[in-house]
Amino acid sequence: MVFGDHPYFNDPDCFIELRTRFPTAIIFGCSSAGSILDVSVSDHDMVATAVVFEHGSVEMAVEDLDENLDLETQAAGLMQKLDHGELRHVFVLSDGLKINGSTLAKGLHSAGGNRIPVTGGLAGDGTRFEETWVMADAPAHQGRIAALGFYGAFTIKSGCCAGWEEFGAERLVTRSSGNVVREIDGQPALALYKKYLGAQASQLPASGLRFPLSVRSNKNTEPIIRTLLAVDELTQSLTFAGDVPEGNLCRLMKTNFDALIDSAEMAAQNAAFGIQTTAGLCLAVSCVGRRLFLGLLTEEEIEVIRDKLGKGTAITGFYSYGELAPFGEFQQCQLHNQTMTLTTLYE
Repeated sequence: MVFGDHPYFNDPDCFIELRTRFPTAIIFGCSSAGSILDVSVSDHDMVATAVVFEHGSVEMAVEDLDENLDLETQAAGLMQKLDHGELRHVFVLSDGLKINGSTLAKGLHSAGGNRIPVTGGLAGDGTRFEETWVMADAPAHQGRIAALGFYGAFTIKSGCCAGWEEFGAERLVTRSSGNVVREIDGQPALALYKKYLGAQASQLPASGLRFPLSVRSNKNTEPIIRTLLAVDELTQSLTFAGDVPEGNLCRLMKTNFDALIDSAEMAAQNAAFGIQTTAGLCLAVSCVGRRLFLGLLTEEEIEVIRDKLGKGTAITGFYSYGELAPFGEFQQCQLHNQTMTLTTLYE
């Protein structure tokens, strides 16, 4: 597994070097907005983690974005390639800019249902938001989705937690298309958003990372979080990292340093094995928005994960443009933003 915030990751020579070092391994990874190795978070480098299983096995499936095919159908097809034998879990990495993460999650769930848990994340590109890459037994490629299936003698758990709280009135999304919101409560979405942000509105869209949107289909469902990516002054619209369906309810959210650290600890508690192990693996996918908010305190959210999981569990992962994890009453795979998502496994 390899995660990198470095131009070399996108160079074919990078894959060739990895293949030379690990001639029989599945090579699986993506570009990042920061790479995680144990309790360290780094930029402008790459992190590679070699994993060997004694009893279980892994298999990879790959799909490239095809404008002539429906993304939901492609995602379902990806799952179907892996859905055989003793499949326990699927971990997915995807292009973070060219693919609608909400549609991806819907397709993955439609094929796997509640039988096969799915976690993972969308590749990052630092704070540049220009291009993202996925490596799947070939040189890194844009527009790619790769899924790793885990079979046999694995115990696998996951946990995701955000640490953000809602504030202000709950409002109705009255006009939207996919991840672009044009009106909220019949008012231009950008104008209303700016009203809540006050002085920080002049720093949009960057300041929007501090004020994501809570979205839910009705008052009886749990909300998911959507991060602001862009604003359009001409159309007065807001573009988010995932779908914000018309007719849904929404509220602004805020947080503080302690709440984010506590949420990482809660995610680790949910993903903890419950037994002491000397050979566990934790795949951590956290949002670039959390990292920008935490700044120099970012590594503290990884340190609390280490404390909860213990030194016998190796930690690797990356900061992403979106996280995939089961959520809600039916544990459906969904796209998350501003969330710490952990996948832990051992044999």
